[in-house]
Amino acid sequence: MSSNSGDRPAEPNRAEVAPPKRRPAVFLDRDGTVNEDVGYLHKHEDFVFIKGVPEALARLKKAGLALVVTTNQSGVARGIYSSRDVIELHRLIDEDLKKMADLTMDGWYFCPHLPDEGCRCRKPSPGLIIQASLDLGLDVSSSYMVGDKSLDVLAGQAAGAKKSILVKTGYGLAEQDNVPRGTIVADDLPSAASLILADFLKAGPTAAPEKDRF
Repeated sequence: MSSNSGDRPAEPNRAEVAPPKRRPAVFLDRDGTVNEDVGYLHKHEDFVFIKGVPEALARLKKAGLALVVTTNQSGVARGIYSSRDVIELHRLIDEDLKKMADLTMDGWYFCPHLPDEGCRCRKPSPGLIIQASLDLGLDVSSSYMVGDKSLDVLAGQAAGAKKSILVKTGYGLAEQDNVPRGTIVADDLPSAASLILADFLKAGPTAAPEKDRF
C-alpha cells in the first residue's frame, strides 16, 4: 500500500536518500549439496560437510556474496523431528563454520511441509528464495542457486536467479536427465563456487546480469 504523500507539503530542502543497494547471494540447498545426505538429517552428530565445502563458502563470502540455505524438510510434517530441531541443527552448523572457515550463513530457510500440501515454500516453488530476498535485502536477479536436485534448479529459475547450478553430489548424478536443457552441471559445491566467482567477479558488483554469461 502506498502512503498518502500527496497530503503533505513538499520539503525542498530535505536531502533525498537512495534506497539501500540489494546484495547478490548464493542460495544453497542443504542435504547433498552442503553436507552428505543421510536421510532426514536432524542430529548434529550425523552431519558431515562434503569435502571442500567450508573453504568454498569462505571464498564466496569473501567475494561479497551472501550465503543462504533453502531446504525442504518434510521430516517435520512426518513427525520425525521438529522445527526446533532443524533450527538447533542450523545453529550448530553455523558454529562449525565459524570454527572451520570463520563465517556463518546469512540465512537459513526451510519448508516443513509434505510434498502434497500445496504450500508456496517447498521447492521447486520459489517461496523460500523470495522470502529470504525480502528479509535480507537480496537481489535475486544477480544471485545464484546451487543444489543436487532438479527442484533446486527449478526453484532458482522460478525466483528469477541469474544462474541455477546442479551439483553431482547427493542425488545430482541421477538428476542430470531431469533438469532443463542447458542447466550448468558442476562436480560439487567447490566446483560450482569457482564457476560462480568467475562469473561474478567478471561482471563486477554494478554490472547488469547476463543470463548467458557461463
